[in-house]
Amino acid sequence: MATKVVLRTEVPVEDTWDLTTIFTSDESWESEFKAVQQLTDEAVRFKGTLAESADQLLSALQFSDELVVRLSKVYVYASMKHDQDTGNTVYQALNSRAESLASKASAALSFMEPELLAVADETIATYVYESAQLRVYAHELEKITNKRAHTLSDKEEALLAKAGEVLNASQNTFGILNNADLRFPSIEDENGETVEITHGLYGPLLESKDRRVRRDAFQNVYQTYKALLNTFASTLTGQIKEDNFRAEVKQFTDAREAAVFSNNIPQTVHQTLLETVGNNVDLLHRYVRLRKQVLAVDELHVYDLYTPLVADVDELSFTYEEAKAVTIAALAPLGEEYVSILKEGFDKRWVDVVENKGKRSGAYSGGSYGTNPFILLNWHDTLDNLYTLVHEFGHSVHSYLTRNNQPAVYGDYTIFLAEIASTTNENLLTDYLLKTYEDEKIQAYIINHFLDGFKGTVFRQTQFAEFEHEIHLADQAGKALTAEFLTELYYGINKKYYGDTLVHDEEIGYEWARIPHFYYNYYVYQYATGFSAASALAQHILTEGEPAVARYLTFLKAGNSDYPIDVLKAAGVDMTTAKPIEDALKVFETRLSEFEEIMAKK
Repeated sequence: MATKVVLRTEVPVEDTWDLTTIFTSDESWESEFKAVQQLTDEAVRFKGTLAESADQLLSALQFSDELVVRLSKVYVYASMKHDQDTGNTVYQALNSRAESLASKASAALSFMEPELLAVADETIATYVYESAQLRVYAHELEKITNKRAHTLSDKEEALLAKAGEVLNASQNTFGILNNADLRFPSIEDENGETVEITHGLYGPLLESKDRRVRRDAFQNVYQTYKALLNTFASTLTGQIKEDNFRAEVKQFTDAREAAVFSNNIPQTVHQTLLETVGNNVDLLHRYVRLRKQVLAVDELHVYDLYTPLVADVDELSFTYEEAKAVTIAALAPLGEEYVSILKEGFDKRWVDVVENKGKRSGAYSGGSYGTNPFILLNWHDTLDNLYTLVHEFGHSVHSYLTRNNQPAVYGDYTIFLAEIASTTNENLLTDYLLKTYEDEKIQAYIINHFLDGFKGTVFRQTQFAEFEHEIHLADQAGKALTAEFLTELYYGINKKYYGDTLVHDEEIGYEWARIPHFYYNYYVYQYATGFSAASALAQHILTEGEPAVARYLTFLKAGNSDYPIDVLKAAGVDMTTAKPIEDALKVFETRLSEFEEIMAKK
């Protein structure tokens, strides 16, 4: 791979994604854009007709599917063209127009759900019985009608919708304050150069091998938050009050019940996660003790938790071509059908590989129903980039199998399931690498990568979920969410998770002020449940072989055709129990023991 950042026009075609499979040209996109505009205008003809007959309801649902599918193709083409070179004004304009059209289409179809909720259950059941084609939509209609008990009158819903901008003010204010207005001090890096701390630079600074750099970054970031702590307490309080307000007016017992309701997730899933991880924090305490030992420090501080314990190894550098071969080999346990899709993705240019000037940073898996999956990368020859490739292909194959085995109405999957396939792939890659490399230094590096990922996803996100739940309950009970209360609560939970080996610096109590996930209303726990489910699935695949693979492929093909808990159960993982989380913790314990054994020899 080239080391300099090239212009988009200089990138070899074979290293770019092939968006001509969506539209052969920008002119073709323009033609379809106009057609979707016209189709959007036609939505009004179905308004007020959904209860007339089974045929009319079917026609409306099929129309909605067609509009959404065609709009999605228009949107993803413009979006990905923009992402490949954000400085290209032509695609800036296309992307902006596509976003506007998406908003218009959403508004045009917004009548459907309220209108369906006004139709009696018996009427819908009769229509579904009468029409074989309408039976395809039975699960989707059930999900909508289940909302009836928590749906207000038309006037009340309209009032709540209009109040949305006001109710979202706290989240918006936090976003502007945290991302635009907040400025961190400058510090001296390990090379003696002055650098201004930013959100993007903070992580790498905490990973620095120079302890002074880690300490300076940590202290300066949190002193900045401390100076505005009352303001951040106000924005977070506003968000929590909004969550609790919406739950109350929608007749839920609390905000957690309201948040998990839409995907039919039992509250026990969230509670079981908190209890199971909470009962096993001794494993994290053990990891913290090992970290102190390996770093050979008298005191282990919070700013020492992110620096790698094992130095980089040259053998774990991969060109993109080498990474492709490793990806296919590592995921071979998933069977021929899965591997054939990987090869198709590589051969048919699903992946945009090279970093070029103006290209969106990071990585993602994109596409829509009716298109190939696509992967955006900014490739560098590192182990992290290999994991990223495997991760994104997990999303892409999940999307491919869902879209090719489900009708449009079920051609996607929920956030609760979204990270499972990608993380399953990461687990399989870890297993493959540990079996491939016998050098203990390399094995230690790979295990360190796994342990830190587990710590950051299962333990840390559950810690966030616990704090989030406690502050919702506190507000519901009438407790004032002052900066002092939030800091004391967060500090105590952090101490519970990391144990007495760690010196709990005063600054860590302020961390709640910088975490955007606390504004997402019970979103964050799904990182931990997803990781746990993926660990269980990977173990099943590696130990059982073909039966587990068959169940797993069924899961990947299910999309939204059933509730996410039931889709996972069919794959052999029951997230209503503690077992998947316990199994994931056992994997962590096994890897931790392996790491301890290697480190003891040094």
